[in-house]
Amino acid sequence: MAFEKFDDIYRRAAERKGGEDKLEALLSTPLSKEQVADIPNDRWLSAFSMKVFQSGISWSVVRNKWPNFEEVFFGFQIEPLLLLSDEQWDTKASDKRIIRHHAKVKSIQANAQMIHEASLKHGSFGNMVANWPSEEITELWAYLKKFGSRLGGNTGPYSLRQLGVDTFILSGDVEAYLRSCKVIEGGKDTKRSLQAANQAFAQWQAESGRSLTQISQTIAFSSGDNRVLAPIE
Repeated sequence: MAFEKFDDIYRRAAERKGGEDKLEALLSTPLSKEQVADIPNDRWLSAFSMKVFQSGISWSVVRNKWPNFEEVFFGFQIEPLLLLSDEQWDTKASDKRIIRHHAKVKSIQANAQMIHEASLKHGSFGNMVANWPSEEITELWAYLKKFGSRLGGNTGPYSLRQLGVDTFILSGDVEAYLRSCKVIEGGKDTKRSLQAANQAFAQWQAESGRSLTQISQTIAFSSGDNRVLAPIE
C-alpha cells in the first residue's frame, strides 16, 4: 500500500499553521519509555477513570470535580479499591461529592482489577505499556478494550495520550485523512482498519524519525478545518 510521504504532510501542515516554527510549537513530545514505566498504577487508574467519566459529559465539569473523585476512591490506590465489596461500590456510586453514574463507577473496579493483573505479570502497568511495541500500538488499545471497562473507541487512546504515552489517535481529522488515502475503509475499529493504520504510521515514523504523537498531530493540522487553536486529537 502506498502512502503520502510524511514530508508532504508536514509541509502542508506548516503552510496552514503559518510556518514550521509555529507548527513545531503546537506539537507535543511524549514521555520516554523510562518515564512511562515510572508512572504509578494509581495514576493509570485515575487517567482511565477521568476519561470514562468525560465520555458524554463536559470535560471541564469532570476536571473540576476530580479532587472529590481522588478523595472518594482513595487516590485511586489499587489495593484498597480491590478490597471493597459490591455493596461498598454501590455506596460510592451514590456519593454526592462525585458525578453519580453507577456503570462508570463500576468501571473503576474493573479497571483496577485489569491494572492489578497486568502488574502481576509485568511488575507494574507502566512497565507493560512502556515495553509495548510502537508498531503495534493499536494492539494496546485492543488490550484496554478487552480487559478493561469502557475503554473502547478513543477513550483508551486519549487516556494514554493524557499520560504522555506515544500513540496516534483516530480523531475526526486523522480518521478523515486516512479514509481519503484509502488507508481505512469500513469501520475504523475493525482489526483490518487498525492494522492498516499501524502500517501507515510505522512507515511515516521510519521516514521522519518522529513520534506517533507528533505524526498524528501533524496529520490533524494538515487536513480538515484549519482551527486557530490546536485540535484536541
